[in-house]
Amino acid sequence: MTEALFQIDHLRVAYPHSYRRSTAATAWAIDDVSLQLQPGERLGLVGESGCGKSTLGRAAMRLLPKSTQIEGRVLFNGESVFDFSPERLRQFRGEAVALIFQDPMTRLDPLMTIGDHCLETLRSHQPHLSKQMAKEQSIATLEAVKIPASRWSQYPHEFSGGMRQRVAIALALLLDPKLIVADEPTTSLDVTVSAQILRELTRLCQERQMALMLISHDLAMVGEYCDRIAVMYGGKVVETGAALSVLTQPQHAYTQSLLQSALHIQTGHHTSPDRAIELPLADTANPDDGSVVLTSAAPPLPSPHALPLLHLQDLQQHYTLEQNFISRLLSKTDDRTIRAVDGITLDLYPGEILGLVGESGCGKSTLSRTILQLIRPTAGRVEFLGQDLARCSGSALQQQRRQMQMVFQDPHACLNPLMTVGESIADPLLIHKLASPIEAKQQTLQMLERVGLTPATDYADRYPQDLSGGQQQRVAIARALITRPKLLICDEPVSMLDASVQGQVLELMLELKQEFDLTYLFITHDLWVARFLCDRIAVMNAGKIVELGTTEEVFTRPQHPYTQTLLEAAPLLSRLQSVTP
Repeated sequence: MTEALFQIDHLRVAYPHSYRRSTAATAWAIDDVSLQLQPGERLGLVGESGCGKSTLGRAAMRLLPKSTQIEGRVLFNGESVFDFSPERLRQFRGEAVALIFQDPMTRLDPLMTIGDHCLETLRSHQPHLSKQMAKEQSIATLEAVKIPASRWSQYPHEFSGGMRQRVAIALALLLDPKLIVADEPTTSLDVTVSAQILRELTRLCQERQMALMLISHDLAMVGEYCDRIAVMYGGKVVETGAALSVLTQPQHAYTQSLLQSALHIQTGHHTSPDRAIELPLADTANPDDGSVVLTSAAPPLPSPHALPLLHLQDLQQHYTLEQNFISRLLSKTDDRTIRAVDGITLDLYPGEILGLVGESGCGKSTLSRTILQLIRPTAGRVEFLGQDLARCSGSALQQQRRQMQMVFQDPHACLNPLMTVGESIADPLLIHKLASPIEAKQQTLQMLERVGLTPATDYADRYPQDLSGGQQQRVAIARALITRPKLLICDEPVSMLDASVQGQVLELMLELKQEFDLTYLFITHDLWVARFLCDRIAVMNAGKIVELGTTEEVFTRPQHPYTQTLLEAAPLLSRLQSVTP
């Protein structure tokens, strides 16, 4: 066997200021972990949030705080990473090992264009490159991850979350590293783009003998693209082996529970969680003109005379790209309009869960913000409870927003780090003048109990950074429900959570729906989550709804080619488990 490219020997890591610091013994975030990666090998690292996966990746690049307590060794090509000089460490990061973060905005400077990011990365490590050569190399890498050259001069805030992640992946690939540590790199990407990027990473690993450490909570994805899997729990690696072997014959109880949680979501529906549905793809001629295909002529409604809670009529949200004089001269087209939402007509009925699925950048999040009137539509109508929101005055719109709340993808980003959990949840009650401070505190404690954060008095006094990802999302849900809304818009609310926590949060959302008589617009790129939770599915592509129907019919008899492509690209555990290891 060749010498290991990357080797971790008996690594232990302890943070100096953890929330639950043990007085009797050191609280190790990483506890006696040993791993090896050969050149060209792909290792998947899976486990629940807080188990130490990300800490392990950052330890590999010496990105942990200086006060962190570290024991053991990390070797790259036989050299001790912990002994690198500052100059060697700078060269090591980027040229030898590249890290792709879960949140791309931790990598991107909001004051720099995408092009400036690429040029800075290349020329800081390869100063001999001319600006033109660096630009050509950068554009080629961006196009490999489906970012067109026309977006070169735009800023990160002008991109969707998924497109920002593609930019972060391109920046990691620019310097042709020998090892990529990818920390949840496709969390915010749809299945088709995820498949494209992971296939590209797989190809690069083979061609350049580049190793990949893929940190993820998506067991199906890890099984499909990795050679080996290491399962972490409580700071330890509890199981490791060939990918198919771990997925088909798990030995450790924790691995078995992870697989059970993932399979429950992928093969079940909330009305019949034990029922698995086969997914044959329709083999019929379908329109390919972007028009809506109704897979159900009459989707089921709560009652024959039900009126929609939310009605969208020919809704449009268009943006015009700003270009400088030179860009306008070189542009091959005069059309600089981005049709983020392009003529959507849709009804959402009381008590139902409507799933909105589609690739990153297709307009899902823009649609949700337009519904809430956070951005005013270019054209069309948004009617909520029979009232056109575009015609509402400021005070009337605020009253309507009490009835419409949103749960965002990243709970940590939407919670004020300077406010306690209790203050964050009580804040909407005080803003809308629904309760006195004493009443707000009491309602907050009741809501914390309801979302499973007990004892409530303990969690109310904590800050967001003291909570795990799943606990933060429960806080975000509690804050959204505190005003007793009728409509909850959920924008990728479980995409950053591991399989077991995903299942807990989804079950909680179903319980809360019944208890609070909620209606959900559930935005996701995870088809299996949509299948588990939703009554109807709307498939969105390039700003349009291209298919709409009941969940079962969309999954069993998809009509539009784009829907078929999504289903074919989605990793499925049962499909992998049918392969003999």
